[in-house]
Amino acid sequence: MKKHNFSAGPCILPNEVLLKASEAVMDLNGSGLSLVEISHRSKDFVAIMENARALALELLGLEGKGYQALFLQGGASMEFLMAAYNLLEKKAGYINTGTWSDKAIKEAKLFGEVVEVASSKDKNYNYIPKGYAVPKGLDYLHLTSNNTIFGTQFKEFPKTDALLVCDMSSDIFSRVLDFSQFDLIYAGAQKNMGPAGTTLAVVKKDILGKVSRKIPSMLDYQVHISKDSMFNTPPVFAVYTSMLTLEWLKNKGGIAAIEEVNDKKAQLLYSEIDLNPVFQGFAKKEDRSTMNATFNLADQDLKETFESMLQEGGINGLNGHRSVGGYRASMYNALSLESVGVLVDIMSEMERKA
Repeated sequence: MKKHNFSAGPCILPNEVLLKASEAVMDLNGSGLSLVEISHRSKDFVAIMENARALALELLGLEGKGYQALFLQGGASMEFLMAAYNLLEKKAGYINTGTWSDKAIKEAKLFGEVVEVASSKDKNYNYIPKGYAVPKGLDYLHLTSNNTIFGTQFKEFPKTDALLVCDMSSDIFSRVLDFSQFDLIYAGAQKNMGPAGTTLAVVKKDILGKVSRKIPSMLDYQVHISKDSMFNTPPVFAVYTSMLTLEWLKNKGGIAAIEEVNDKKAQLLYSEIDLNPVFQGFAKKEDRSTMNATFNLADQDLKETFESMLQEGGINGLNGHRSVGGYRASMYNALSLESVGVLVDIMSEMERKA
């Protein structure tokens, strides 16, 4: 049976990407060697890395605007540390909208003063804060664009005279934005871009080298830029598969085209959640994520029946995070509208049975 993969990450990837990646694992470009056994200094892999970095900037509309794209390791969790290491001299501001923001704040406090500009912790992060004032004199303002666990998403971004840093791990490449408003963007690959193992960092080059501290080489963006994102042995499979995914997205028509599909998927599922009395949405409607829809059963006595129906329907990865409970449907770029339709049909059938 075909599985409909709503997993929050590592998550669904396009079938054609998986096929090409699997072929390269056996033989890359007819070389007689596997992708995972070639030298990362070989012409084949250098071309892969250059193409992946160029595609990232092209799709984000940042070509020729002073940005560098890097494929690094350590996940967004390492970027929590790296962002502060490279940019925090005196004081940074953070908007706390969930677990990952909270973790980023913890790391930043190792390097300087951190101001929590706004927080939605009072309602278990089910909304995006509004009406706050961003203090003057910050080295940077950090936010998380999409909150995978709680199902909320920034629809507008704050204006500030500070550098703007954004963790886009779970919604990068999913919607059209003016990406030039950000000075540093980072994203773990395993949501919308590729398999676990690499992290995309897109940084404006001229913001670097301003802090007084010495930065270890592996944590210094300038070092990675100077070495064309190959200061150390890169995760070749993750970078290659990310490159294939970016090529797939470009061939689909880029971010604008995929955004149309993502909006249709979200509208279909949220409409069912709102109209079906069996279910209750978690996030505030105006702040709902198009990537991660969080919801629960109105009557927990129906849990066994509903989950049995999900299993029969081939629905995978729908369980919510322990912080929220209930269910979470992650609708990343590669998930089809058809898969969302299957889930909605099961939810509709659940209403008839209830």
